[in-house]
Amino acid sequence: MKDGKIKIALVGAGMFGGDVHARAYADLQRFGIAGQLARVGLDKYARDLADVSFDLVAVATRSEKSARKAAAAFKKLTGFEPKAFWGDEPWADILREIPDLDVMAVATPDHLHTQPILAALDGGAHVLTEKPMCLSIQEADEIIDRARAKNRVVAVDMHKRYDPDHLRIRDDIQNRIGTPLYGTAYLEEPLEVSTSTFKWVESSDPFSYVGPHWTDLIYSYYRSKPVSLTAVGQKKRLVRDGINAFDAVQVRVDFENGMSINFHNNWITPSEFEGPVNQGHEIVGADGKVESDQQYRGFRWWNAGDASRTSNNHFTRDVTRPDGTKGYIGYGVDSLTVGLVAICRVKFFNETLDAVAEIYPTAEDARITCAIVDAAARVRDLNFKYMQQGKGATVTARFGDDGITIIDPNRAAEGPEKVFEKIYNRPL
Repeated sequence: MKDGKIKIALVGAGMFGGDVHARAYADLQRFGIAGQLARVGLDKYARDLADVSFDLVAVATRSEKSARKAAAAFKKLTGFEPKAFWGDEPWADILREIPDLDVMAVATPDHLHTQPILAALDGGAHVLTEKPMCLSIQEADEIIDRARAKNRVVAVDMHKRYDPDHLRIRDDIQNRIGTPLYGTAYLEEPLEVSTSTFKWVESSDPFSYVGPHWTDLIYSYYRSKPVSLTAVGQKKRLVRDGINAFDAVQVRVDFENGMSINFHNNWITPSEFEGPVNQGHEIVGADGKVESDQQYRGFRWWNAGDASRTSNNHFTRDVTRPDGTKGYIGYGVDSLTVGLVAICRVKFFNETLDAVAEIYPTAEDARITCAIVDAAARVRDLNFKYMQQGKGATVTARFGDDGITIIDPNRAAEGPEKVFEKIYNRPL
């Protein structure tokens, strides 16, 4: 492969787009992708892709100020300033002005992923998107159908898969502990995320925001689909600040293989907590148990004038080069790398989507999480309403060959048919 080029546009330059995506693309622009491939087990492609160059040609945000700021920050890293776009639908301007765009990286708020993804596919570009791919199962199927029709990759940033601890569980420990029985996965975000960092929390919830990391991880371990779920949520802390959003959400998902996993998420953890987030999971099997604490991995420090602190040195970290510049590696980058490898294989070697599917977290994989997120939000809202009325949290969702059904015993008085609400009519 000689002189291949991948043109990338980044839509959304907030906490994740402006940091992880931008720094990952800066290293790709300066040094290519070959040096990253051994980290993700794809070093067999290193020679094939050694001469491929990557250019971040555009960055887009809602406001002109933030777009120009993101473009200027990228120039400091690489010496090259991508063109800045802004507005309510800046991806449309990008696709119009850069018709040969190869990749659109979507790092917009959770509820604003679908529109730029579909626009990119229609424009002939591949997609790298943040999780969740979208918030509804119908939108997930629309994205998958469009990607298939256009023969374009939609890679979803499910970076929990690439945490070295999780890879050890997937490849080794899960076989030691036997058939999975039950487990818990939790990720608790700081209060500043919901009160100041994001302005869109009323359009989402902590499970929809970070729960997809864990639902995808569990699915990647066992490749077992959900058969039912129940969900509850609480609104107490954020309403004190005038924010009508859930503080916390708990979702229990039952899977085809018989395991039951509880997912716990909040975004109200006080700033005094010693880590950036609190996170971890455990799985009990018929022959053992695995516990994985991703918050405290044994690295802790304290100093005068500051509290005790911990950090996750595996997610992303700087590697100082002899010239003083800093490389950027970690499992947060690995998830983007594998998506770009799949895109390169399709573009430069004419491989099919099916042929590269094993390389990266696909849209078809993400569909499972989208279905869980969609059903959980509906069940959560109904159970929240009924809890306020003193009726208990009795609503559940069922997944099957007939689609997704919401089961609401509180509607029994309206007749048997009212108890079951079909929200999706295709097999999961």
